[in-house]
Amino acid sequence: MKSVVSKKGHVRFKQQSIKISLLGLLFVNSLALPINGWAGPREQAKRIHDRLAGVPANAATLDAMATLLEQGDNQQAAYLAMDNPGFYSVTLKNWITPWTNEEADSFAPLNDYTATVIGITRDDVDFRQILSGNLLYVGNDSLNLPSYAVDNNDHYQALEDQELDLSSALTATTQTAVTGLPAEATAGVLTTRAAAKSFFKDGTNRAMFRFTLINHLCTDLEGVKDISRAPDRIRQDVSRSPGGDSRIFLNSCIGCHSGMDPLAQAFAYYDYRYDSDADPEGLRGRLLYNSAGQNDPISNSRVTSKHQINANNFPFGFIIQDDKWDNYWRAGQNKHLGWDSTLPGSGSGAKSMGQELANSQKFAQCQVKKVFTNVCLRDPQDGNDRAQVTQMISNFENSGFQIKRVFADAANYCKGS
Repeated sequence: MKSVVSKKGHVRFKQQSIKISLLGLLFVNSLALPINGWAGPREQAKRIHDRLAGVPANAATLDAMATLLEQGDNQQAAYLAMDNPGFYSVTLKNWITPWTNEEADSFAPLNDYTATVIGITRDDVDFRQILSGNLLYVGNDSLNLPSYAVDNNDHYQALEDQELDLSSALTATTQTAVTGLPAEATAGVLTTRAAAKSFFKDGTNRAMFRFTLINHLCTDLEGVKDISRAPDRIRQDVSRSPGGDSRIFLNSCIGCHSGMDPLAQAFAYYDYRYDSDADPEGLRGRLLYNSAGQNDPISNSRVTSKHQINANNFPFGFIIQDDKWDNYWRAGQNKHLGWDSTLPGSGSGAKSMGQELANSQKFAQCQVKKVFTNVCLRDPQDGNDRAQVTQMISNFENSGFQIKRVFADAANYCKGS
C-alpha cells in the first residue's frame, strides 16, 4: 500500500487504503454477529457446522444439513454437525479446559476433568452430574495407552499426543472403580485428579469452592457477597481486625466468608498430597481423602490439617470438626440464585454440596450463557438474545439437562436468516 509522509515525519496511508482496512475490519467483525436477510439453507448449514465443529463440513454433510434446514429440522441439522470429531476434540476441549486450572488456560493438557465433561456431553448424561456424580471417562483399553494413574496425567497426555478422536476414544467408568474413592466421596469433576491438583493443592480448600462458583455458577465471590449472614462458621484463620481495623472484617470479609466457609466445609476431608521439594509443581501428586477411620496425624480427626493453619489469627473462630455443610445463602439476597426447594440446604460431604449447587437455577443459567458466548462469539446483548437464553434454559431443563441441546439451540439462533 502507498503512504504519504507528513512534514512531521508521520506516515499516513492514503484514503483508499484506509477504506480497504475498514472494510476488512467490518468483515471480520461480522463473523461474530448474526447475519440477517441473505443466508440461505446452505450458508446457514455452513455457519452451524463451523461454529460447532470448528472445521468446514464436507460436501455430503453440508448437503444433508441444508436439506434438514429446508425441512425445518434445525435441531437435527445441528446434531449432524456435532457428529464431527472436531466438536469433541476441539470445540468442547477448548470450552472445558479453562475450568480445570486457576489461570483459565485453554491450552492446558487434556486431563481427567476435561475428558469426563466431554464424555458426559457425548453420552447426554444429566449435566448436573458434573458436580456430584461417581463418573470418570478414560481412554479405551484397545488404545494401548498408559494406565490411568492417581499420581500422574500420563494417560490423558498420551490421548492428546496421539491426537485420538475423543468422540470415540473415551469410555465411561466410575471414580470408585479407577481411583478407589468411596462412592460417597465422589463429586463429579470436583474429585478428579486435575481439579485436586489445581484447587486442593496447598491453601485451605476454599479455592475449590471459589472456582466452582466461577466456572459453574458464573460468579466470583464478590457477586454473592452478603454481610447480613451470620458469621458463626468463619474459621480461625480469618482475622477479625485485618490491619487493626475491625470495620474491614464487618463490612467486607464477612460478606464472603459467612457464606463460603459453611459450604466449603464439605471439602474438609480432602487434600492434594505431593513432594514439595522434589516436585514443587505437584505434577506427580495425588488426591487424598480421609475415609472413616483414617485420621490426620496433626488434626487427630478425618479433617485434613490444612484446615487448621493460621489458627492464631483468631483463636475464637470456628474449628472444623467434620464435613457438614450448610447453605446460608438460601436466605438473604442470594436466595435469587434459585435454590432447589426439594433439597434440604445442608448435608455432609462434597457430593451433596455439589448437588446443592448444580440444582440451582443459577447453574443452568450459567451453562447456557457460556454456550451462547462460545457458539455465537459474543455475550447476549439485547432483548432478543435474552429471550433466546431464557428459552434455551427451559429446553436444557426439559431435555434432562443435556448440554448438546444447548449447543444446538445456540448454533441455530446464530446461524443467520
